Amino acid sequence: MITEDQAAVIDFLASPSTHGGAAVERVDTHSAIVFLAGPRAWKLKRAVRFDYLDFSTADRRKAMSEAEVELNRRTAPTIYRGVVPVTRASDSALALNGHGTPVDWLVEMNRFDERLLLDRLAEGGSLDVALMRSLASAVARFHAAAQHRADHGGNAGMQWVIEGNAAGFAEFGANLFEPSVSSRVTAAARAELGRHGGVLDARQGAGFVRQCHGDLHLRNIVLLDDQPTLFDAVEFNDEIACIDVMYDLSFLLMDLWRRRLPMHANALLNDYLAESNDWDGVSLLPLFLSCRAAVRAKTSATAASVQGESTGAMELQQSAREYLALADRLLHDAGPCVVAIGGFSGSGKSTLALGLAPRVGRVPGAVVLRSDEIRKRLCGVPVLERLSAEGYSATVSQEVYATLARHAGTVVRAGHSVIIDAVFADSGERAAIEGVAADASVPFAGLWLDAPTPILTERIRRREGDASDATADVVRMQLTKGSGAIGWRRIDASASVATILENGLRFLANEQVPIRPSE
Repeated sequence: MITEDQAAVIDFLASPSTHGGAAVERVDTHSAIVFLAGPRAWKLKRAVRFDYLDFSTADRRKAMSEAEVELNRRTAPTIYRGVVPVTRASDSALALNGHGTPVDWLVEMNRFDERLLLDRLAEGGSLDVALMRSLASAVARFHAAAQHRADHGGNAGMQWVIEGNAAGFAEFGANLFEPSVSSRVTAAARAELGRHGGVLDARQGAGFVRQCHGDLHLRNIVLLDDQPTLFDAVEFNDEIACIDVMYDLSFLLMDLWRRRLPMHANALLNDYLAESNDWDGVSLLPLFLSCRAAVRAKTSATAASVQGESTGAMELQQSAREYLALADRLLHDAGPCVVAIGGFSGSGKSTLALGLAPRVGRVPGAVVLRSDEIRKRLCGVPVLERLSAEGYSATVSQEVYATLARHAGTVVRAGHSVIIDAVFADSGERAAIEGVAADASVPFAGLWLDAPTPILTERIRRREGDASDATADVVRMQLTKGSGAIGWRRIDASASVATILENGLRFLANEQVPIRPSE
């Protein structure tokens, strides 16, 4: 596993004298050591060889350092400066980029405020769920621009992941994991792969396998100029980096869920789907999320073995067990359902939908389809841009509800739950969405929100930064037209948000909709 002695280089980089007297902070991972000093960060790849990583020689570490800089400049050009040698002079003295013989290689980076790492923000309780929209946009744009790599991924790519996890459990977790749990995780993943191998290969052929990030979790994202910036993408193994885009996203979803941030995870998924339109990818989430947790179980166990009997090793061992337990749960999650939320503008449909979504169905909760956003996309305008009257014609509205039903059917047939947020004032529209659930033979629940006219119009007046274009006049028009007989569960929408959510959850449970406990 360890192939060379790097002690002298490590001592050199840890010394303040190497950095002009600046204090040095050291950060260790299983594959690298980062030295933070003054305005710079210096990353030394460990001289190690694993089944998925080879940094065994100085030449190999140089090549991988160069690849790291090239790949990460795609998303973080202001962080990555270049590759610098550690040289040894004739008197055996080491230097950074000196005139002697290179003995090792470093990635040189501009240092940033570590308090703005998304994992630090999450740990401090200051990761705003509203940030998920810009994060989803950053990931979706990155995926859209990433190089297609049909030579990787597909069924074979996920089989490599599963078997690599199994080998890691055996090598590094033999005395750490309960054998029945690790065996069950591997067997369930293999079975899930057997059910979805054709989908994986079809997506590979359709261009969904790309040169992705490969290690996309909160610790590898930082806020620069208030924008989420992805860094530290995988350079050392194309099997890890050249993957299905939804598998790339799944690492981040899993990380948020494990940190007990279900609303963040659900918002990220929904915002990503809205921008990418990758509705077919949701069928793979149970497999992808479980494999991501299993990878972290394996790598945590590996890192613990490198650190010996230290306190850090014990913490890594506990993390490894927790990740393995999560991988197990994610492959035995709730089944799909269809939930429709109707009501006149201002009744709070979107608030209820977003509150319910993390609690409904499989991790990370239900996909939310909102008629206001679908309408804007069909008309080819930004979500927050106001539409002209033509955007609300009967023809456009029919297409909006047809699109909602089509996307809902795709999601639920993929095994994932869906919540549809629309007015649903027309009985035919209500019947059509009920038919989606009937056709898929899954539970359905319809919720209708009632509130007095003054409350509806006041809520409309207070709206800011929302996709809805509704006005007080629109509300009065809706009320005049009416909705006919409502057979869905009626909820008093004049109550507090917490009470409305509580009533919604109670009604869903009565309809046999799968509800998970609050995280």
